[in-house]
Amino acid sequence: MNIADLQFDENGLIPAIIQDAVSKEVLTLAYMNEESLGKTMETKETWFYSRSRGKLWHKGETSGNTQQVTDIRYDCDQDSLVVLVLPNGPACHEGTYSCFSESLLNDVPNGKTSRFEILNTLEETIAKRFAEMPEGAYTTYLFTEGVDKILKKVGEESSEVIIAAKNRDPGELSMESADLLYHLFVLLREQELPLDQVLQVLEERHGK
Repeated sequence: MNIADLQFDENGLIPAIIQDAVSKEVLTLAYMNEESLGKTMETKETWFYSRSRGKLWHKGETSGNTQQVTDIRYDCDQDSLVVLVLPNGPACHEGTYSCFSESLLNDVPNGKTSRFEILNTLEETIAKRFAEMPEGAYTTYLFTEGVDKILKKVGEESSEVIIAAKNRDPGELSMESADLLYHLFVLLREQELPLDQVLQVLEERHGK
């Protein structure tokens, strides 16, 4: 598949959905022409075409919030792209992790859509903290301190889970297990490892 085989519109543009390669959160929608797509593939960082300014722009050129490209996928009609990235900061010009931060459907019928929905929310929230690094947030502190601090916390929380289980204390075990899961998710983000990859291993083992 070559760039020339893609179906650009009458203005020579193709929509590109930018998605976090780890959390799978949709970050923004932009447009590319052949030149910006070529630069994206060459540099492994996102380049777009600004329809308002009529020229190419490199994401993060002035802000430093670049996006490291891990994959570029095209749809069945070859007229739109999904670009998987590792963001080095917020995607939105307003300083937020994603441009899609507001909902038209604020209320979810019958509560949660899945008993595991909170895990998706947790992964997305940690990804947002990693991109925005809000001052005073505990997650920001962990990322700032680095992998050694995160690993220490994972070890500490693992020990707390063991103690709670030995004490036969379900309340304590629930809280310590939640703490362990949180710090494990922080570690996965620091290592740029999607939860989906972990789930895939579980599925493969279950199949055996």
